[in-house]
Amino acid sequence: MNQRQTMIIIGGGLGGLSTGCYAQMNGYRTRIFEMHEIPGGCCTAWDKGDFTFDCCVSWLLGNGPGNEMHQIWLELGALQGKEMRHFDVFNVVRGRDGRAVYFYSDPDRLEAHLRELSPADARLIRKFCNGLRKFCKAITVYPFLKPVGLMGRVERLRMLASFLPYANVIRTSISTLMVDYSAKFRDPLLREAFNFVLYEKHPAFPVLPFYFQLASHANRSAGVPEGGSQGLSNSIEQRYRRLGGEITYNAKVAEVLIEDDRAVGVRLSDGSEHRADVVVSACDGHTTTMKLLGGRYLTETHRRLYTRTIDEPGQIFPGYFILFLGLDRSFPEADPCTTYLLDEDTAAKLTGIRHPSINVQFRTAHYPDLAPPGKTIVYATYFCDIEPWRELSTGPEQRTRVRGGVEQHTLSVRRGTAYYAAKRQVKDALVDFLDERFPGLRDSVVTRDISTPLTQVRYTGNYDGTVLGWQPFVEGGETLEEEINKHGPRLPGLRDFYFSGVWATTGGLIRAAGSGRQVMQFICNDDGKEFTAHVDDSAPEPTHVTIPVGPEVPRADAEPASNRGA
Repeated sequence: MNQRQTMIIIGGGLGGLSTGCYAQMNGYRTRIFEMHEIPGGCCTAWDKGDFTFDCCVSWLLGNGPGNEMHQIWLELGALQGKEMRHFDVFNVVRGRDGRAVYFYSDPDRLEAHLRELSPADARLIRKFCNGLRKFCKAITVYPFLKPVGLMGRVERLRMLASFLPYANVIRTSISTLMVDYSAKFRDPLLREAFNFVLYEKHPAFPVLPFYFQLASHANRSAGVPEGGSQGLSNSIEQRYRRLGGEITYNAKVAEVLIEDDRAVGVRLSDGSEHRADVVVSACDGHTTTMKLLGGRYLTETHRRLYTRTIDEPGQIFPGYFILFLGLDRSFPEADPCTTYLLDEDTAAKLTGIRHPSINVQFRTAHYPDLAPPGKTIVYATYFCDIEPWRELSTGPEQRTRVRGGVEQHTLSVRRGTAYYAAKRQVKDALVDFLDERFPGLRDSVVTRDISTPLTQVRYTGNYDGTVLGWQPFVEGGETLEEEINKHGPRLPGLRDFYFSGVWATTGGLIRAAGSGRQVMQFICNDDGKEFTAHVDDSAPEPTHVTIPVGPEVPRADAEPASNRGA
């Protein structure tokens, strides 16, 4: 293949920006087309009066050193010159009776706290915390820099050898669902709370991702970056521009242009055509495969994924209902991040709720620079199905979608009276709930904003309002991974076309950013050139600060590993 020089990237989210950065580092001339007026996609924020409502980063994997994730962020210029903020508690889970579990990420403090809550569960608590101790070391060798599909035999053996000391805890934690593991606790609150460590309940998640997140947090590599989500996106966009990349906003791609089974460019919604040697789609996977490509060139596996699997329960991450509140006073008694377990009556008022819980963040603890001094931002969310909101939308227009290979007509994204009434009902229910726990909160509200899964569709085009695409550990995510390992981020039969972003992996900001690095390794390999990347040295490395949360808990007494169990 003759070496290609120019590239069009569809989508200016983190996957598209990352692809652009690494492409520029490797000598390609790139242009990103983004349908919104700002970069970042789902990694975004917006201003409302004196407040900035940040709707993405609650923790950022890799924002601290000691792992390959961190190197990617430094190569993208995402963290340089910023303060990284770390809480010593990952999340608080409060039961319906008011009891609280503080999920300290430090395994010693976590063990001491959990054993104080439930002495009867001491053995299981010790087992869980021992696994966390091992994961604090295991994540330092977790590979992110090179795709498995491009590793040679020696590289794969070396990678597997690095995991040998942790093989037992990885094997047991990936083969046990958290819903089954948590059911072993005697204490009813612990039985339920462990399912909500990661804010929402993930029924298909094994124990492994819980360990991974907590261990990263314990290693001070899952905090939040100064400037928040939009600041993160802006920093990567600036890095992309410094590398010579071009980005065009308010430019919606309507079609990928194909000639002789080769992607040659894109047609925008305004009818203009733009050509390049390579086209990379870093936007919604369903839109890419079924609309921009018109369903052509799909393998049988891809066709099954995007016509059947995608509509099966639990295959993609759900969307969110989000309520932002701007308050004219502070609430120092509030923890930064709490998941509240709800009674049936409260949950019944929350349209589309997946599980009877809400996550409430006093967001100015994460990002004090997003509100004026002495004022507070509340960010209340829950996992939310889109269908109840779609049914509430009204309007004479219809749109066509495909479910199970069959065309169905659904209402357009126009909104009607019932839709806005449901938003008010949910807002009132959440404000009532919060005011009971923080008296005076209702009267301190000076501004608010609401986002439903339909809002997500409007601004990002993401299928059914998902923010993370395919879920891992289920058929969709695992099938996608197998397809990428087999074919790379390509479609057999269509040359010069590649996937990037969350739909080319399985969720999360670091995976979106890492996908850009990995797709460029495939492109460089196809072009017979050596891939290169370098850290952005335009600003100093980030600094780190830890913020205490909750009651002081003594660390568990150190015991020899042989006495702690596996």
